[in-house]
Amino acid sequence: MTEETAVTGPALMPEPSKSDTVKKLLSRKTGATIEELEAATNWQPHSVRAFLSGLRKKGATIAREERRGGAKAYRIVKAAEAAGKQ
Repeated sequence: MTEETAVTGPALMPEPSKSDTVKKLLSRKTGATIEELEAATNWQPHSVRAFLSGLRKKGATIAREERRGGAKAYRIVKAAEAAGKQ
């Protein structure tokens, strides 16, 4: 005995992974602070920093910039942009 399942409504899209979320936030023009990344992923600060370190080890160039008010923001920069800052 087999049941047929009717699919109604739009297909469910899987939620983006936490690492995809972090990469998207780091790709913004303003980047993201540790606190913003914590809030988006529900990770501890040391986990956020470890993820940033892992990205660096994989070859990503991550810039640390100061925002107004003194907050530090991290941002993934493209190779051409990184070369121009040296």
